[in-house]
Amino acid sequence: MNAENNCIVIFGASGDLTHRKLIPALYNLYKIGRLAENFSVLGVARTSLTDQDFRTKMRDALIQHEGANGETLEQFCSHLYYQALNTSDADEYGKLLPRLDELHDKYKTCGNTLYYLSTPPSLYGVIPECLAAHGLNTEEYGWKRIIVEKPFGYDMKTAKALDIQIHRFFEEHQIYRIDHYLGKETVQNLLVLRFSNGLFEPLWNRNFIDYIEITGAEALGVEERGGYYDGSGAVRDMFQNHLLQVLAMVAMEPPAIINADSMRDEVAKVLHCLHPLTAEDVKHNLVLGQYSAADIDGVNLKGYLQEKGVPPDSNTETYMALRCEIDNWRWAGVPFYVRTGKRLPTRVTEVVIHFKTTPHPVFSQSAPENKLIIRIQPDEGISMRFGLKKPGAGFEAKEVSMDFRYADLASPTLLTAYERLLLDAMKGDATLFARTDAVHACWKFVQPILDYKAAQGRVYEYEAGSWGPTEADKLMAKHGKVWRKPSGAMKKKV
Repeated sequence: MNAENNCIVIFGASGDLTHRKLIPALYNLYKIGRLAENFSVLGVARTSLTDQDFRTKMRDALIQHEGANGETLEQFCSHLYYQALNTSDADEYGKLLPRLDELHDKYKTCGNTLYYLSTPPSLYGVIPECLAAHGLNTEEYGWKRIIVEKPFGYDMKTAKALDIQIHRFFEEHQIYRIDHYLGKETVQNLLVLRFSNGLFEPLWNRNFIDYIEITGAEALGVEERGGYYDGSGAVRDMFQNHLLQVLAMVAMEPPAIINADSMRDEVAKVLHCLHPLTAEDVKHNLVLGQYSAADIDGVNLKGYLQEKGVPPDSNTETYMALRCEIDNWRWAGVPFYVRTGKRLPTRVTEVVIHFKTTPHPVFSQSAPENKLIIRIQPDEGISMRFGLKKPGAGFEAKEVSMDFRYADLASPTLLTAYERLLLDAMKGDATLFARTDAVHACWKFVQPILDYKAAQGRVYEYEAGSWGPTEADKLMAKHGKVWRKPSGAMKKKV
C-alpha cells in the first residue's frame, strides 16, 4: 500500500542529513513507485535559495550518492520546492501558509502534511510551537504528522520537558520519534524469526538461553563530529536509543495483534522490566572506555583527545559495556551483555543468542556452544552455530553453521532504514517509531549511568583498532563468559 497524497516539509533542508539520507530515500521510493501519486517536498532552512537552487543541489546529491540520472531524476526533482525562513521566529512561519496552500492545491493532497525535523535538538520544541502559532498543526484539513530525530532529550529531565513541550501542540498519534536502527530489515525480522517459527519460540526463554550479547561496533572515530560527540558520548549516542530498542525487540513478548499499539505496548513493557541499575551495578557491571592513538597497518589513528573539537582533558566515553537483566518470567536470571564503541576493529551490529550447553556428561565435554547470530549490519543475515561429529573415529564434535544472507535472495527489494520509516510515517504506521512511554523507560534505566558519568566515573583507555578496554573482557570473564569477536561480514555461501 502506498501513502496518500501529501506534502513533506523538511526543516533543516540545507543540512547533511537531508542531502545524504532523506532526499535519496524519497527518490528511491519514487523510483520504485512507493510514493503517493501526487506528492511534493518543501525544503525549509535559513539559507536563501530559490526552488531551482534547491533542485540543483539535491540533483547533484542524488547523482553523487545514488548514481541517479535520466528522466526519473528530473521528474522527481520537479516535485522539490524551497522556502527560506528563520526557524526560530514564529512570525516567519507565516511564509509557509501560502506555499503550503499552493502545494496542497497543485498536488491534491487534501492538506496531508508530514513535517521532518532535520535540525539541531534545540529546535525540537521550538518548531512545533511556531507551526501551531499559524494553525499548521491542526487536522481539520488533512492529517499532520511530525518526525523528530534523535536525541530525544539529553537525560530523563530534559526528555520529559521536551515531551511536555511537543505535546502542547501535537497529539501523541501525530508524533513519530525516529530511530533508523528500527527500520533495518533484520531488526524487524527478529520478530518474524521468533514468533512465526515453532523451532525458536519455545526455546526463547531462561530455560534454554544462557546469555544474550548485543554489539554495536564502529570502526570509525568521531571524524568531524568531535564537538557534538563530546557532549553526548557512547551512552547517549548509541546505547540509550539504538541498542536498548534492539534489546527490547529481542526480549519482548508476542503482541496480541500486529499493529502499532500492540507492538509498542510490548516494547514498553519489557523496557519497564529492566532491572534498575544500583550503585553497585554501575560500579561492577559497567565499563566505560575512550580510544587512544594506535598504528594500524602503517596508518596512525588519532586518539579521541586528538580529534578536532574534543577538549584535551575530555572524560567522554567512546565505548561502553554493560551487564544487565530483565525482571520478568521469561528472562529472570538471563544476563544481557551490551557493548558499543568507536574505533573498534570492524563496523558491525549483531545480536548473539547463546544457548545453554547439553547436560549430557559425555557429549558436553566436546560439544561446541549453540549460538544464533543475528547480523543487523552490514551484510544483514542470520547464522546458526551447532555441533556435528568430526569425521573419523570417536564422537568428537566440531562447530558447523547454517547461514542466511539477505544478499542471497534472488530479487532483493529491501528498503533502507530511512526509506522504510519515511514510507511508514506517510502511511500513518507508527509501529517502528518510539512511543513516549518507551522513551521515558529508556532514560529512566540509563539515568544512573549518566549520574555516574557526571560524578567523573572512571573511563578506561583502549587502543584504536582493539575490541575495547581489557576491563570489558574482565567483566565477562568473572561470569565465565567471553565476548564474541565478529568479522565484518557473515560467511558467504560456497
